[in-house]
Amino acid sequence: MSTGFPLSRTTKPVPEAERAAILAAPGFGRYFTDHMASAVWTLDGGWHDSKVGPLEPFTLHPSAAVLHYAQEIFEGLKAYRHADGSVWLFRPEANARRFARSAKRLALPELPKEDFLASVEELIRADEPWVPRSTGEESLYLRPFMFASEAFLGVRPAARVIYSVIASPAGPYFASGVTGVTLWVSSKYTRSARGGTGAAKCGGNYAASLAAQIEAEQHGCDQVMYLDSAGEGDLEESGTMNLCLITSDGRLVTPALGTILEGVTRDTILALAADFGLTPVERSVSLNELRSGAADGSITEVFAAGTAAVVTPIVGFRGDGYEFTIGNGAPGKQTVALREHVLDIQYGRAEDKHGWMRRVL
Repeated sequence: MSTGFPLSRTTKPVPEAERAAILAAPGFGRYFTDHMASAVWTLDGGWHDSKVGPLEPFTLHPSAAVLHYAQEIFEGLKAYRHADGSVWLFRPEANARRFARSAKRLALPELPKEDFLASVEELIRADEPWVPRSTGEESLYLRPFMFASEAFLGVRPAARVIYSVIASPAGPYFASGVTGVTLWVSSKYTRSARGGTGAAKCGGNYAASLAAQIEAEQHGCDQVMYLDSAGEGDLEESGTMNLCLITSDGRLVTPALGTILEGVTRDTILALAADFGLTPVERSVSLNELRSGAADGSITEVFAAGTAAVVTPIVGFRGDGYEFTIGNGAPGKQTVALREHVLDIQYGRAEDKHGWMRRVL
């Protein structure tokens, strides 16, 4: 493709006053900008018809493959407005690479990295007024996605695919300040298995998580904690984020890759660990190790890492017949410090020593 994403502006943009009211309290995923990026792939023509145009519904035949066989993937990243008014992305190349890996696992066409970046950047340029000025942690959330649009019934990779990017202004994840969450260790549901789709960012993984999320809420918990087998075995992920533990001897431990999502924030935290006097370690961690470490103080802090909340302190766990607290039951000092440092890099308040930020405007 690599022909860019030419802009065709909408004739019906959201009025300025209405947009200002939305940006004053955007929430998350409730409102959307005026435009969308899109492209089409066909088996005989490859990628074509790339553009940025008005935000509008898709028209799909009832037999569209995605509706029957869930052949689709997506990504999530944010655009940040710095104090000088400039707009930046954080590690979008990593999202592009993961998008390609997810596509391969779901037998979808791989979108070239330069086209992924161009589609995101051109949408931001078209909808620049929608990028909030940050008074806390406001940002423009971007959702690239791809789905099988071919009309047919049959279990095979689709011969027609649609790629698109939409954008939604987002407010602070913790509106009233950073608070700790409690996770429910599910003995009923698992997230993935070796050879499955756990390492891909696809909708089926999230659809399968909804029942587990309801189970967690029924037990008074904020999210679910998955193990590699139901109720026993090694830690994998929380419902939507990667898990990290800090130990009393200065290690930052996170479950190894293989059946979990390779999170961009997870990788960021591992790269920054040494700056905080921590040694990054990727290895399996059993539930028994977590419980005993919380009891004897060898595990001092636990947090989850992801794009939406950056770093979420985890202060307790519950499961069938047990519950335990991490540390003193409050967000850990190193957890909060790591979170603030990542945000400072993203918003241009700290030096970007790793070259992670990519300027758009």
